[in-house]
Amino acid sequence: MAGVLKTGDTLSQNDAVSWHLVAALVENKPGVLFRVTNLFRARSFNIESITVGSTEQVDLSRMTITTKTDEKTLDQLVKQLRKLIDVVEVRVLETSKSVYRELALIKMKAEKPTARMEITTYASIFRANILDIDKDTIMVEITGTPDKIDAFKNLVNSFGIIQLARTGVSALPRGENV
Repeated sequence: MAGVLKTGDTLSQNDAVSWHLVAALVENKPGVLFRVTNLFRARSFNIESITVGSTEQVDLSRMTITTKTDEKTLDQLVKQLRKLIDVVEVRVLETSKSVYRELALIKMKAEKPTARMEITTYASIFRANILDIDKDTIMVEITGTPDKIDAFKNLVNSFGIIQLARTGVSALPRGENV
């Protein structure tokens, strides 16, 4: 099974599992998302996050897929994605040469005024927005890299997270890279 590490498997230095951003331009047609995700499923690749949305071209959509895998498996994945009929272009984006962001909505318990103040302070430090406050809860919107969102989530986890929704990563290459 490609893409799956089993107990006893060893990785060389070149095969280290790491986080990757895969950007694909696809035709804006019904069933494309299913075909792409089915390719992952059929080959036992795991999708960490996937976002799909319209682009500057009305007939194309942009998919940003994040996955944790080794380089060899990533190369196989990209080659197989390129073979799909509705896929126009596939690129692996270097994180150092790309801008990538995710959005999260986090609703927490905030029954005491001190908790609301502390959460508000943390939100300010992380440049997050307070979207809703009532007498027992507070909802925060935070945008940033997945690491930033994880750091904020870990910081406020002690208050009691009631609900959490994350969008998945969207990414574009920096500068004139197209």
